[in-house]
Parts: sequence; C-alpha cells; structure tokens
Amino acid sequence: MIKDITIGQYFTGHSPLHRMDPRVKLLLTIAYVVALFLTNSFWGYLLAGAFLVFCYALAKIKLKVILRSLKPVIPLVLFTGILNMFFVTGEPIWEFWVFHITWEGLRFAAVMSVRIVCLIAGTSLLTYTTSPIALTDGLERLLSPLSKLHFPAHELAMMMTITLRFIPTLVEETDKIMAAQKSRGADIDSGGLMKRVKSLIPILIPLFVSSFRRADELALAMECRCYRGGEGRTRMKQLKLRLVDGGATLCMAAVVTGCILLNYL
Repeated sequence: MIKDITIGQYFTGHSPLHRMDPRVKLLLTIAYVVALFLTNSFWGYLLAGAFLVFCYALAKIKLKVILRSLKPVIPLVLFTGILNMFFVTGEPIWEFWVFHITWEGLRFAAVMSVRIVCLIAGTSLLTYTTSPIALTDGLERLLSPLSKLHFPAHELAMMMTITLRFIPTLVEETDKIMAAQKSRGADIDSGGLMKRVKSLIPILIPLFVSSFRRADELALAMECRCYRGGEGRTRMKQLKLRLVDGGATLCMAAVVTGCILLNYL
C-alpha cells in the first residue's frame, strides 16, 4: 500500500501537457475540480471522465500508474459509497431494521465515488506532468499580485512545492523502514487495532528522525547556494504562454460548459 502512493511524483515527457505553462495547468486543474462539483448528472461525469482519460493518453501516462494512484483511496471510496447508500433518504428498495437502501442513496453513492476518483486522478495529473521547479514558478507567478500586500508568495510556493517533492521520498523511506523492521521479526500486519498502532511506533520514530535530517540537509544546501528568498531573484527560464495553452484553455472551457449544461438534460 505504501508503494502505491504516487502523489508528488513527476514523470518526464515531451507531450503537450508537459510543455504547457504551469500557471495554466494550475488554473485548469482548479477549473476541472470546480466542474466536478458543478455537475450532477451521469452524462456530465461521463464527459469529465472521458476528458481525463484523453489527457492521460495525451500525456502518455501508463494505466498502471493511474491505478496505483487510486488504490490507496479505495477504502475512502467504499466508505463514502456505503455511507451514502444506507443513510440517504428516498424511495426504499431494501430495508432491514434501521438500515435501508434507496434509489437516491445508490445514485448519490455512485456520484460521490466517481467524483472522488476523478478528483484524485485529475489533481495527480498536475504533478505527473509538471516538474517541482516549474510548479514553484507557476505558483509564485499566480500569487505575485498578493506580494504588494506583503504576502509571502515565493515562500509559500516554495513550501508547497517542497512538501509535494518530499512525499515520494518519505513514502520510499517508510517502505524501507517497514522492510527493515519486518526483517528483524516485527509483526506489523497482524493483530488488533491497538497492537497495530503500537507496532507503528518503531516505524514513526526513525521516519521523524530521517525527515528532520533531510530537512536540515536541505536547509544547509539552500544556504550554501546563497538562497535568500524571492526578493531580487531572477529566473533562467521565463514563463511564456504558447498556442498549446490556448488550446487547452478552450478545451477546458468546453468541458466546464458541457458539465453545466448536461445537468439540464
């Protein structure tokens, strides 16, 4: 399960999605999330899902990567679906004691499940096709108007990007620690809830120590490179809008409009 977490990973490529401006990708990702919450029909989610499949195919991201990213959220999807299935009021189709399943509950459970899957897959595509440096530049440029209000745009963008960048590293470190503990005879995967919680202590302590060590090494490396924040900082590569950004914006506008209009069918 630990190895299946792909949040924050970047896959190099030369697809149109990889070449897009990170600012545009950030805004279009937000627009896609908004579209998922605005739509409430089967055809709307079908359109959003088809567009997402097209984007993954265009970015040449393998199917197994998508499935790996969705595997950790399967318990959440099942829990949300079951909760909505049993506790949404409406026309009952099955009843037992205080539990009842309604047509409305089934529909709402399906909607929520599809929405969560599309949210995870859609937002993951941003980090899959955008390098941490480009993501930092895009966030900083989008937040730069707030710097006039003394908002630390560069620092916030840097912190968010470092967080995303270190998620795969910490996942890999956790997997190594768990393998080392198991090789020493630690029983992590069996027993009751309290036993499993206690068995996590030998994993969490080395993980925290390793995280603090990596943070200290990163801070030292940034100081050695004379990093002093965003003030007066220049960039080797300037962000420029291209034709592919305009095409992607038009496609997303069509998807958002379609998701809204399909609610009335």
